[in-house]
Amino acid sequence: MNYKNKDIKLNKIYLSAVLLTLSLVTGCTIKHPVAKDYSQYLANNKGEFVLPKTTIEADYEIASATETHKYEFRAATVGYAHLWIVEFGDMLDATLKSDDVQAAFGKLSKSNGSQQNPGLLRFNLENYEFKDHMAHVSLNISLEQNGKTVLNKTYHAKGKSQGGKMFFGGPFAMKNATQQSTKFAIDEILRDFINDSKAATVAAM
Repeated sequence: MNYKNKDIKLNKIYLSAVLLTLSLVTGCTIKHPVAKDYSQYLANNKGEFVLPKTTIEADYEIASATETHKYEFRAATVGYAHLWIVEFGDMLDATLKSDDVQAAFGKLSKSNGSQQNPGLLRFNLENYEFKDHMAHVSLNISLEQNGKTVLNKTYHAKGKSQGGKMFFGGPFAMKNATQQSTKFAIDEILRDFINDSKAATVAAM
């Protein structure tokens, strides 16, 4: 048995218990809005995930419930005094506007109420959780072309596990871990959607 690793784990558990007790007693919670500097995270990690190319030219809409989405969680590995706040709609919107996603589409613009492109994409979050050290996302995407729905599908994806970063980096690394895992899940969904849309648009011709 590796007693050193066991002692480290016990110390982490003890520290988490102490922080939880203190937060409950003092009512002190440290809030961390994950979307706050997400655009900067995207800029710093440009080109990390390469999406397939599509000729789709579309406006996109994000469902109102998705735009106002807020998911809060605590993680024992970084201390229960910390509250992590994921605003998925803001993160999705920033991702769709990022250079990597824009480069994958023929044209992609956020809808301003009057459709500018022949296609229309609608995004509706069905579920978001951060558990087992990773993001779990269920996102429905529909594609209309010239007023006709050619694809409507719910995609499920898990982000990369961030257990090591969370355990050793603590709260200082937790925001980055949440951003990275969520971004990976969104990228996986967009990749699958683009591949599906190619077959769907051909079939609709």
